[in-house]
Amino acid sequence: MDLFDYMRDNAMKSEAPLASRLRPSSLDEFVGQEHIIGKDRLLYRAIKADKLGSLIFYGPPGTGKTTLAQVIAHTTSARFEQLNATAAGKKDMEQAVQQARDALGMYGRKTILFIDEIHRFNKGQQDYLLPFVEDGTLLLIGATTENPYFEVNGALLSRSRIFELKPLGKKDIMTLLHRAVNDVEKGMGSYRAKADEDALEFLADMSGGDARAALNAIELGILTTERGKDGFIHITLDVAQECIQKRMVRYDKGGDNHYDTISAFIKSMRGSDPDAAVYYLARMLYAGEDIKFIARRIMICAAEDVGNADPQALCVAVNAALAAERIGLPEAKIILSQAVTYVASAPKSNAACVAIAEAETAVESQPAHPVPVHLQDRHYSGAAKLGRGENYKYAHDYPNHYVKQQYLPDGLEGSVFYRPSSNGYEKTIGQWLDFLRNNQGSN
Repeated sequence: MDLFDYMRDNAMKSEAPLASRLRPSSLDEFVGQEHIIGKDRLLYRAIKADKLGSLIFYGPPGTGKTTLAQVIAHTTSARFEQLNATAAGKKDMEQAVQQARDALGMYGRKTILFIDEIHRFNKGQQDYLLPFVEDGTLLLIGATTENPYFEVNGALLSRSRIFELKPLGKKDIMTLLHRAVNDVEKGMGSYRAKADEDALEFLADMSGGDARAALNAIELGILTTERGKDGFIHITLDVAQECIQKRMVRYDKGGDNHYDTISAFIKSMRGSDPDAAVYYLARMLYAGEDIKFIARRIMICAAEDVGNADPQALCVAVNAALAAERIGLPEAKIILSQAVTYVASAPKSNAACVAIAEAETAVESQPAHPVPVHLQDRHYSGAAKLGRGENYKYAHDYPNHYVKQQYLPDGLEGSVFYRPSSNGYEKTIGQWLDFLRNNQGSN
């Protein structure tokens, strides 16, 4: 390292954001994630004993994935190399592998390669690392905000231990905020700031478990607030509220939280809990979810989970989708709320869903039986000469507009696909079908 590199590194350290400067250098300084690095936990013991295998750290932003990797870098005797998958190319990977080979061959020293945002690497890039992880040239530590079971190659996963990091609790965020305000060496203690406890509690609560968001907010407050007459910078609740004006919501439209939230939304409607359903609706709207996407899920639920127990549910859902798209936000949230609460409160039946599934199974598993001759089309030229449609009984010519005759193809006679439930209007449907089938003669 020459003088210019040294000066640049020092400048970057001093100008780095608070969240970066405050990162711990040892396990004892690490805050949160007790479920994986508590003193009796496997990862804690492995780091202390310097007996690490390849690892994948998975969790939302601001939970300490990169920080934990850097703690390992300060603790282990292995070389530590870091790449960010958003910027690194094959040349960077080849260089890291070659340096790892040299260190292992010349000094017998292992190399830990930390790849931040590993889910950003494509399949080919991930495959390139596999043989070097396999033969021990590299110990891989990957960090990802996306579910590794979807985004990381199965071969790499099978050679790695996955640790899921959870959003930090309010108590953990408070610990970091106190450290940020008072730590002179790494934090902002030299600024002579005083933070009211209710202000810190507000930031901890609004950060949504994201330490980086909380630290960025307190840094902004300290840097932009004028000193009081006593010479101190006072971080009051009003100042804190200006620094985070909207609660942080963990909701990535392409990530786990998106799918978890929409799953809870649908299951709440299916489970007849309008309060939970409208809560998840509000959560998605707050996070900026597309109203057309939400409307589609309501329509699906109305057909799949309500069905004929309340046929009006699908009408409400479809009309709500059309109205919401035409009107737009903010008023569309009222329309969606009406549809959500209606569908959630409606009697439930999945009989129509089961019917089509069983019918599809019959179609896929059996030969394509011919349509019964009496149901075939008789209107085209020559059809009558071929006997098409002959002996068909027109239902409206009979009492109750019903007549018994074979509708299913030969080989499927008597098959039952639709079994109405006893819920809502579908109970009436079932009773009517029973009446027709059991009380009407063959006529």
